[in-house]
Amino acid sequence: MSVGWTQVLLAGLWGGVVAVERKAFLQAMLSRPLVSATVMGALLGDLRAGLFIGMLLELFYLGTANLGASLPENDTVSATGTAAAAATMAAATGAGSTQALWSIAVLLFLPLGRAGRIWDRLLEGYMARLARVAMASAEAGNLSRAVRQNVWGMWPHFLLYGLVSAFCALLGFFLGPLVERLPLDLLRGLAWAFPAMASVAAALAAQGSHARRAPLYAGLGATVVTLVVLLITLRGRQ
Repeated sequence: MSVGWTQVLLAGLWGGVVAVERKAFLQAMLSRPLVSATVMGALLGDLRAGLFIGMLLELFYLGTANLGASLPENDTVSATGTAAAAATMAAATGAGSTQALWSIAVLLFLPLGRAGRIWDRLLEGYMARLARVAMASAEAGNLSRAVRQNVWGMWPHFLLYGLVSAFCALLGFFLGPLVERLPLDLLRGLAWAFPAMASVAAALAAQGSHARRAPLYAGLGATVVTLVVLLITLRGRQ
């Protein structure tokens, strides 16, 4: 097994960039799961994995918002880490990107969103202290120092989440050979699990929209997807 260090480096750089874009710079929605995962997949040579994982996670996190004192799960690191791992797993197997690999990546790396919320809370304290120092410098008339201190506050997000994304990409190279040893029936089940996950994510998105009859639409959508999957599975066994 050979590790693509260029891919690991690109994953780290993009993970760090969108982490900074999410909190401190530009905020042009590049950090949304759909965009961040799709670009991650494209950078690592697996656009399909990034796009489909991005769509699933976009639906899953659609009802979350970073408002006031509310600190939601970090959907960005979840998307970049999952997409990076899926892309490098496919590269390690050499068999191409599959829904089974996407399901494995989602199951293993989706918890990064919750871990990211903990890391965000720790970084918020650091940034608050740095902001007070920068304000004191500005009040003392040292504006250039205040600007440097504000810019310095972006680096912890870049380094932390860049390292996390790079680690996920690196881990994918080691997981690839293990995935190849899984039984074929299990891989088929994981492949069908991905559209099931998408239906659940769509249901959560509809529920989070607070639209009239949202539970009804969510239930109907999940039911239709489930029936289609069952129909295709039954036909495949005939």
